[in-house]
Amino acid sequence: MILLGDKMIKKSSFYKFLICTILTLVCLILVKSNNSFKTNLYKYLYTDNISFAKINEVYKKYLGSSIPFLNYFNKTDKVFNETLKYNDVSLYKNGVNLFVDEDYLVPAIKDGIVSFIGEKEGYGNTVIIESSDVCIWYSNLENINLSMYDYVSKGSLVGN
Repeated sequence: MILLGDKMIKKSSFYKFLICTILTLVCLILVKSNNSFKTNLYKYLYTDNISFAKINEVYKKYLGSSIPFLNYFNKTDKVFNETLKYNDVSLYKNGVNLFVDEDYLVPAIKDGIVSFIGEKEGYGNTVIIESSDVCIWYSNLENINLSMYDYVSKGSLVGN
């Protein structure tokens, strides 16, 4: 067991690491020994779109949380948990534009992983959060409180 302050991380995180290592080694052996597997893997990785949110969802389903000490903290202490409140809605380019008050703290609509942070032409300062079934763009933000590849829970702060 590993101590984290006065909290302990169970051995299950070791087993998760061991399973992931074994799966990685099996994939590497298959890539090295089977040319068709290697070709298909490269095609999938370099030409198709990989959904990290789906990978995270499968990982959580079979192995639990990717953060081993997540369950040891008090889940009732919420810093920010807000539902989205908007004044008006309209169609905008490839999606829907929700109008919010100035300096409104924008919450995440769904759980997901941050796949883009930056400037998008016509959209301004943008954060893209990829969930298991949809990519949600949060645009025209002044301040962004996230980093690339952060896992974002529904209702947590994206920016304003």
